[in-house]
Amino acid sequence: MKIGSGLFSIFCLIIIIPSILLIYSMNYDTTGNIGIWLTILVTIIDIVAVVMWVWIYKRILVPLDKLQIATKRIADGDLDYQLDERDFSEIPFLYNDFERMRIKLKEDEEEKKLSEDAAKELVSNISHDLKTPLTAIRGYVEGILDGVASSPQKTRDYLNTIYNKTNDMTSLIDELLYYSQVAEKHMSYKYEKIYVKEFFDEYVKDLYLELETIKIKFEYIVDIGRNTVIDMDKEQIKRALNNIVSNAVKYMDKEEPEIHFRVTETSDAINIQISDNGRGIDEKDLPHIFERFYRSDVSRNTKLGGSGIGLSIVKKVIENHEGSVVAVSKPGVGTEVGIELKK
Repeated sequence: MKIGSGLFSIFCLIIIIPSILLIYSMNYDTTGNIGIWLTILVTIIDIVAVVMWVWIYKRILVPLDKLQIATKRIADGDLDYQLDERDFSEIPFLYNDFERMRIKLKEDEEEKKLSEDAAKELVSNISHDLKTPLTAIRGYVEGILDGVASSPQKTRDYLNTIYNKTNDMTSLIDELLYYSQVAEKHMSYKYEKIYVKEFFDEYVKDLYLELETIKIKFEYIVDIGRNTVIDMDKEQIKRALNNIVSNAVKYMDKEEPEIHFRVTETSDAINIQISDNGRGIDEKDLPHIFERFYRSDVSRNTKLGGSGIGLSIVKKVIENHEGSVVAVSKPGVGTEVGIELKK
């Protein structure tokens, strides 16, 4: 270590120079008094120099040498290599800075791995989700070409099915493009002051009609003052709410299905609860449902599974509104998604 060699040379000079002066003075000192005092002084200087050297070597140079080894290990990809904090009692800022750097690099590496795994999962999911309708489309087209659709009505039925399958694929692709814009913050939000009660009253009108057509009981409760306002992008919030409701409908398994929509307020926030009596979410899956491309075992093993980004979009939209979203669920009982939007 160059800094160690340099300091060692300096301490050698601190010891040698007074010793030379001592020897020189003793040759010209006839009384010996000066020599005695110089001897004491040089001895003290030498002792202090040695003690300082030992202290600096143990407390500064050794930790720096360990830090150099650690940085090489980090550079070689060993992000789990840790220093002993006790070795840096005299220079704790170096240890703290190193640990922050190591932890940040490890987090970035883990995030990179998660992104790579998510990308692989995405390719797998999308390949499956696109292959299924494409296979059906090809089968119906072959049926038309081979004359299996022997009547105009059957041909029309085949074409309707092809049309619906292409719409499914278009929706999937649109959702992926939308997520990429939201996740990378390329989405242009149009924030405006919205009267909250008026907004939700209008929103649930259409929602009520949609759910009524598929025979789902819908309950809407609002406890908000008419003059309560909030800054938000109406269309993006609608998109997030629609994704939650669609998810509830998709995994509904009760003979008497229900969805409850409740909006309340506190002094500084708007709270939205959307609950259902569907199949619920397993405890092991619940912490991950808002992660991008995550799909539970249930959705993977049924025809209901999508790309796994619907709730990820919800999370991104709400977070971009500086809000938060959580979910609680019990398998076989139902799920409740709660959203908080700051006033």
